Amino acid sequence: MEKLVKRINELAKKSREEGLTETEKAEQAELRQQYIMKFRQGMENTLSNVYIVDENGNKKKIEKKR
Repeated sequence: MEKLVKRINELAKKSREEGLTETEKAEQAELRQQYIMKFRQGMENTLSNVYIVDENGNKKKIEKKR
């Protein structure tokens, strides 16, 4: 993930300074999609281990909305 963020940042900097070629724009879009996908997977994994505890001390696992 660190390499992914580093490359995204390199392309963003280049975009601000001198612009990107069409190939670099496509690469940037693909890398951003990969980052979002990995972020969501990490968030889902985190939330799958979260429990809500009510006032009686009962634990209830968070369910995914439908």
